Amino acid sequence: MKLPKTTLILILLTLGLGSFVYFHEIKGKNQQTEIKAQKQKIFSFTADNVQSLTIKIKDTTLQLEKRNTSEKPEWEIKSPISALANDAIVSYLMDLLVEGKSERTLSVSPTELSEFGLDKPVASIDVKLKNQQSHQLILGKGDFNNQFLYAQVDGNQNLNLLLVSKDFVNAVNRDISEWKQTTEKIDVEPLPSLPKPTPTPTKTK
Repeated sequence: MKLPKTTLILILLTLGLGSFVYFHEIKGKNQQTEIKAQKQKIFSFTADNVQSLTIKIKDTTLQLEKRNTSEKPEWEIKSPISALANDAIVSYLMDLLVEGKSERTLSVSPTELSEFGLDKPVASIDVKLKNQQSHQLILGKGDFNNQFLYAQVDGNQNLNLLLVSKDFVNAVNRDISEWKQTTEKIDVEPLPSLPKPTPTPTKTK
């Protein structure tokens, strides 16, 4: 049976509208969700790419540098003291920098930075990569419910602030002694000396 021309046109319009809705609404939203997820990550470098860290908090500036050894890379404190760094503490901070994500982004004007504590930051972390590129994370004060911190990344010219985990402050707000590698001395008690054997008297004939 041959369909009327108007019915055929309506079918084609319905198919066209369905395709439009799929590609522009459903598929488009999925792509936007993926893009949003990618944008949530604070940095794109890996732990292996990092060569040095400079942490400024309160009146202290801590400089850490990775030293490549034959077994595995070691972190070394360069300033304000010279010592091997506590690997567990540095790894904790590195995990936050590499895997950390922002909860959301908000745009502000330069005059509003003080409202978010970024005119006098709580702390700043400067990251230098092996390819000589550098990144910076500036930490401000907590949000209204004190669950996250306002932060600025790489001196963003558009002043897009991020909301990041409070774990960043917990990771860097440490005494210098905590950054040092702990060396545990194990006191080994000397073995008790064995009694000397008593010489057997020789029989005389």
